[in-house]
Amino acid sequence: MKKILNDPFSYVDEMLEGLCAAHPEFYAQPEPRVIARAGGVTQGKVGIVTGGGSGHLPIFTGYVGKGLLDATAIGDVFASPSVDQMAAAMRQANGGAGILRLYGNYGGDVMNFDMAGEMLEMEDIPSTTVVLADDIVSAPPEEAAKRRGVAGMVYAFKCAGAKAEEMADLAEVTRVAQKTADACRSIGMALTSCTVPQAGKPTFEIGDDEMEMGMGIHGEPGIWRDKLKPADAITDEMIDRLLADMPLGSGERISLLVNSLGATPPEELYIMYRRAKARLEDAGITIAVPLVGRYATSMEMTGATLTWCRLDAELEALLKAPAACAYWTV
Repeated sequence: MKKILNDPFSYVDEMLEGLCAAHPEFYAQPEPRVIARAGGVTQGKVGIVTGGGSGHLPIFTGYVGKGLLDATAIGDVFASPSVDQMAAAMRQANGGAGILRLYGNYGGDVMNFDMAGEMLEMEDIPSTTVVLADDIVSAPPEEAAKRRGVAGMVYAFKCAGAKAEEMADLAEVTRVAQKTADACRSIGMALTSCTVPQAGKPTFEIGDDEMEMGMGIHGEPGIWRDKLKPADAITDEMIDRLLADMPLGSGERISLLVNSLGATPPEELYIMYRRAKARLEDAGITIAVPLVGRYATSMEMTGATLTWCRLDAELEALLKAPAACAYWTV
């Protein structure tokens, strides 16, 4: 293992300390594994809280900020936060208008957030839940509720966050979050593994000349492994699979996110984006909001995900509404 660290078991805590030290205008650390907005809660505004394992920056922690999230609970690398940590994050986000729990579809996160919500109900803090399940490879369409949540969370954070800034009530913020989640589809591919610091070795093995289509952001198995293909062929297959799962018609508008899983450089993401844009434009589809970069990573994994969010006038306006965190300013 080659990493810039001290003690692997201090990795997350030292990262959070550095994050808050570098960006005090955005992030505060009221408890060891909770990050909240530096300015505190806005009274009367719905609080939006997420949570999940470390190793995915900017998700989850990085998207705390105006027009986005209010607080997040942070677990160890690729590990769920505890119930108490999630409950603490919810308390930090409580402005008296209720809490939306908005996170990815992973068993530990679901179980712990449900329990945290029950705890807060006993404190007279109401909450709702929207779970992202946008990874099309992780389950077939007829079992879509079993799918994993990946970079679609970025869109849900943004649109729900914008709605909350309008001082909409909890039911409306929840509706927008669910609408956004339903509009998102994602697929990933990987060229290399990554190493969890506490494990000290790669999560999986893959040949130097191989790639895996459909791999999850924790190294979950994909749908095939074979020799590395050219960028256009990789992008074409990803677009074809997304279109098969969510057909788009001529005249539709989307936002397309071409996301690095950590080690893939921007140059290669732009090579993929140019192909994706050409394919979609040939079908009469407009990319209204393009996003290219590191938005949801998997430590130092080499690979990329494609995510799109199907837009209508409401979601497009919310996506373009002002927001600010250390990783994304609109």
